[in-house]
Amino acid sequence: MDVTVIIVNWNTKKLLQDCLESIYKFTKGISFEVIVVDNASEDGSQTMVRQKFPQVKLIQNKNNAGFATANNQGIREAKGKYIFLLNSDAYLIENSLKKLLEIGDSNKNLGVLCPLLLNEDKSIQQSVGFSPNLWRVFLWMTFIDDLPFGYLLKPFHVDHDAFYKNSQEIDWASGAAILIPKTVIKKAGLLDEKIFMYGEDVEWCYRIKVSGFSNYFSPKTKIIHIGRGSSGKIAKNAFLGEYIGLIYFYKKHRGVISLQLLLVFLKIGALARIFIFSILGRKELAKVYEEAFKVAG
Repeated sequence: MDVTVIIVNWNTKKLLQDCLESIYKFTKGISFEVIVVDNASEDGSQTMVRQKFPQVKLIQNKNNAGFATANNQGIREAKGKYIFLLNSDAYLIENSLKKLLEIGDSNKNLGVLCPLLLNEDKSIQQSVGFSPNLWRVFLWMTFIDDLPFGYLLKPFHVDHDAFYKNSQEIDWASGAAILIPKTVIKKAGLLDEKIFMYGEDVEWCYRIKVSGFSNYFSPKTKIIHIGRGSSGKIAKNAFLGEYIGLIYFYKKHRGVISLQLLLVFLKIGALARIFIFSILGRKELAKVYEEAFKVAG
């Protein structure tokens, strides 16, 4: 088996159907299996999978186990040489799996491989970055890395389209669509199940890199990712989740002094955003960062 595609689903029946249809439509020339791990959906997702895609292996959880735990369930059952994590709100527009496998097979030290993610309007979706050391967190919180050519600073979040024009090494990639050799997972370990959602990809990619592998981004194939398919359009959980995820990352991988400095930077960033969004009249976002300030308290 060349690759196992693992999709975690929570109440995204229509998106999941589109995702699965795209996999079977575009994937040619390789052997693959698809595992859907359903986190106790209540929208008929499980019935849809059983009826329309009987070839899919369906794992049904009795409760919402979270992104990391559910993906790990799929990984444990996977038979593929490679593991491909794909969000239910993403879909293929070309034979991406075969292209990614060709890139993976040509790199003997591959850890994580991320394709180019596009929004529905085909604009570039920022999806990769570099390890969140204190310097990069400071640049992020003070908006310095948003300046023109800020990607040359190798920021925590690469928000510049110019960066995504070429294949290059990165530190982390969004878990929305990533290819990983199964042998890498055996060495670096599974996703950290203490992280329910948001930040688990950054932490996992970090462990994969310190295990001796290299992580890469490649624009040689493109995948559409709608974004927040199961969490809704409000970004509150994403913003807060990222704060919580970073604090957990520092508690796990950094010392006490670094953690305290991180909290200071996060507070500065939250205050700056409260001020800016209040001036702009975006009260909802200002309130979100008031909560973020408390998280860093």
